[in-house]
Amino acid sequence: MQLSFSPEDEQFREEVASWLQDNLTGEFEKLKFRGGPGDEHMYPEERKVWEQKLADGGWTCVGWPKEYGGRGCSIEQQVIYFEEYARAGAPGRVGHIGEGLAGPTIIAFGTEEQKKKYLPGIVNGTELWCQGYSEPNAGSDLANVKTKAHFDEEKGKWIINGQKVWTSLAHESEYVFVIARTDPESVAHKGLGFFLLEMDQPKIEVRPIQQITGTHEFNEVFFDDAQCGADGIIGNPGDGWKVAMGLLGFERGVSTLGQQMLFQNELDEIISIARENGAAENPVIRQRIADAHIGLKIMRYNSMRMLSGSEDGSLHKEALIYKLYWATWHRDLGKLAMDVLGEEAEMLESAPYNLTRLQSMYLFVRSDTIYGGTNEIQRNIIAERGLGMPKEPKVQIK
Repeated sequence: MQLSFSPEDEQFREEVASWLQDNLTGEFEKLKFRGGPGDEHMYPEERKVWEQKLADGGWTCVGWPKEYGGRGCSIEQQVIYFEEYARAGAPGRVGHIGEGLAGPTIIAFGTEEQKKKYLPGIVNGTELWCQGYSEPNAGSDLANVKTKAHFDEEKGKWIINGQKVWTSLAHESEYVFVIARTDPESVAHKGLGFFLLEMDQPKIEVRPIQQITGTHEFNEVFFDDAQCGADGIIGNPGDGWKVAMGLLGFERGVSTLGQQMLFQNELDEIISIARENGAAENPVIRQRIADAHIGLKIMRYNSMRMLSGSEDGSLHKEALIYKLYWATWHRDLGKLAMDVLGEEAEMLESAPYNLTRLQSMYLFVRSDTIYGGTNEIQRNIIAERGLGMPKEPKVQIK
């Protein structure tokens, strides 16, 4: 997708940059360049306040239609917004799951009543969302979900039972969207529902998962007769797979530009350190930095190509390569960061486990090639859905 910026777009760029320069000061100064991968635990309350500061300025949900509280920005303007957000060093967004995933899905598949109920809290930055997809036996194989939902006629509510895992920011969220099986006899992608639940209820338990970084932005979430209103299902029972795939389309869509914002900040820091400590004099390191720069540019241009999909979240086949590409690139960036740091990479600032931002990033990115669909699963998807190759044979074990 070839992008060019009109004079109006460049005027929009000046507006974004000026607002960020004026507002990313004072109490928000310490948030600069924080909140990226492996750094989600930093300043959670302050970043929630920043989310509402963005909302007050009209800088949340910039790509949403105006009738739902967004700015209705064009693709070009959304690219500009993320570029300037990165250039200013603004922090990682705690509202990104609501803004980039839940909201667009509700807009595309929800009723008008659901849009009125759920979208305003996302726009004004007061209601955070988390994602209830993965389970202990249904990670990359999402169609293997075992969480169940049945409708209680007496209560007039859906009752949810099961377990989700690797749920980012569940401990900070007001809502969760959940894939659950509405037909207990169904298998694979059939008989699923897509539900919107309030997190603050006694039948939902959140347990932190401590990671190798010493932090726990991930969680296990247990649903023990958790309740969801009759109006909390998107579409009909059985539509869950269609809605879930639409959401994953949005995940491969414009929200990827925000992800690349964080990657650029990390690469810039690595380059700065390499210049300061002399690592940039090493020709192998210089080549690896050049490769990382080129790879990030390729990632951006492929994102532009992906964004030519339709508004319901569906994307061209080229989008199938994105997860595999960025996960591998980011893992390699972590290795580059440690090699640039040299001996300092093996030293802690203080006891007991006070990692620097790049040390934490290196440890965290080991998971990039696993969550959201492992590299192996991504290659299967590319082969089967993108290239039309025969599906991998399934072995029946008796």
